Amino acid sequence: MAHRILPLVLLSTAVAATACGGDAERAGQVRGTARAEVAGIGYTSDQLAQALLQEPPGYRRAGEPDSGEYGSLKAIQNAARLQRGTTLDKPRCGSGRPGGDVAGDVPAALVSFVNGTGQTATETLMGMSAADAEKQVNARVPTGCLKFRTKVGTKWAEHQVSEAPKGDIGEGSRTVGVTTISGSARTRTWYVVFKGRHYLATVTVFGPNATRADAERLARDALTQAHRVLP
Repeated sequence: MAHRILPLVLLSTAVAATACGGDAERAGQVRGTARAEVAGIGYTSDQLAQALLQEPPGYRRAGEPDSGEYGSLKAIQNAARLQRGTTLDKPRCGSGRPGGDVAGDVPAALVSFVNGTGQTATETLMGMSAADAEKQVNARVPTGCLKFRTKVGTKWAEHQVSEAPKGDIGEGSRTVGVTTISGSARTRTWYVVFKGRHYLATVTVFGPNATRADAERLARDALTQAHRVLP
């Protein structure tokens, strides 16, 4: 199964999910490790977990990191379940597209944080070939999907997307923001996708006052940490 990286429909919820482990997690780690060795990616889920941000300034960790196959991570599974129960007014915007999918069995690790105002930040590291990572960095939101609506139950929400030109974090990056209005509540999500040697990373911030600057600062911190740990 392939998964879109933080589907637009699910940005506001996937980033808030925290991870916990157990036997299922360990089984995912074993499978993720095997796939890394076969594919020659170079990094196992255990190595990626060690390279995650520890406690970025202004944030505290929300739960234990999760690692294993990408599709086995709790946050990704929760996002997929929510997507199945979400109505999208532009169905094509919720489907996969070339360069926008991640195989469910790639090695991965994820950690979430929260700050004093309740804003959340999430980092995900995925073992990936340079070619596949390049596709993710080069992917763009279709023009017709920059505005859309979603419905969960009987409640509609409006979303507006902004996307920056390709950036220079790591070996190339992309930054996307989503403003969501639901009733009287307005929230913002910013996510940064960047690639490194044999891995792809996403850093996401979510909250009423989330900013692009904060997301990109955390992405640069994540890059520094990855360089420090991964050979």
